[in-house]
Amino acid sequence: MMTQKEAAELFRSDDLIGIGMAADAVRRKWHPEGVVSYIIDRNINYTNFCTEYCSFCAFYRPMGHREGYVLDTETICAKIQETIDLGGTGVLMQGGLNPELKIEWYEELLRAIKRRFPRIWLHCFSAPEIWCIAETSGLTIRDTIARLRDAGLDSIPGGGAEILHDDVRHRISRLKCASQEWVDVHLTAHRLGMNTTATMMFGCGETIEQRVHHLEVIRRIQEETGGFTAFIPWSFQRENTSLGRFVKEEATGVEYLKTLAISRLYLENIPNIQSSWVTQGLKVCQVGLRFGGNDVGSIMIEENVVSAAGARNRASEEELRRFIRDAGFIPKQRDTLYRTYFLN
Repeated sequence: MMTQKEAAELFRSDDLIGIGMAADAVRRKWHPEGVVSYIIDRNINYTNFCTEYCSFCAFYRPMGHREGYVLDTETICAKIQETIDLGGTGVLMQGGLNPELKIEWYEELLRAIKRRFPRIWLHCFSAPEIWCIAETSGLTIRDTIARLRDAGLDSIPGGGAEILHDDVRHRISRLKCASQEWVDVHLTAHRLGMNTTATMMFGCGETIEQRVHHLEVIRRIQEETGGFTAFIPWSFQRENTSLGRFVKEEATGVEYLKTLAISRLYLENIPNIQSSWVTQGLKVCQVGLRFGGNDVGSIMIEENVVSAAGARNRASEEELRRFIRDAGFIPKQRDTLYRTYFLN
């Protein structure tokens, strides 16, 4: 098992190809069949009102802002119907931390969706959102997740992790939940039998050691619970953000590929590592499939958060499949938990 010192040395190494080949070997152990997967879903951002004011975010609006919104159930259901019509099997739903929305609002929304679309998989509400719902509703984290689960929530995305080191969080998102609070949400969900994913937003001014610390936190949780289905690293997008005034240069393609490969090597206990086309573009994403990635995520019918920060890459399902085939893999549509490959 790789140590933190060894991971830091790899980050400082210039042997990009060697690191990529080692990551590819780990990828082949997990996925010897040569399949690269993707999902058809969309990210419904149900509200952009938020009280956290994270410096890396260009999506949020303060409470009462004229550009702020909360989507109603009919609008959300129309988006889900459109997703299903396009072959979608799940919905990612994330929003700002809106203290006016108590748990009853979320329960009613989830139940309304499941009544109308009983087979749709609801992968919703990042750890900071769970904390916000719990605090504004006077509930424990365990009770909050259990009530959302009973109302129809199927799994929890890894959003809001950024870098799990409080020195970094204090600098870029001081009002958002602390590292341990993010960990507590995922540990609690896993103990309740619910799967989650893990993410890392890097390139926001953190040190190599802080990035490695993040990977170590994720690996320890997985050792204890086995509840993570996938790890998704992506780089900070600086356009239109206040943090972008201080972080002048976004991570390069080489830095992304190295981080992707080291993630694959360090997190040997997580089955799936996602290569991102949304933030990196299709061509870097394609190369990432030889740097440890075995999944390209969603065709992303809708996404409003990273696009607000400058990531405007677009891809159809057929484009993704062509890029996967051209890299030497078999493209397969999957479900949210990576359990099922659909016939296509």
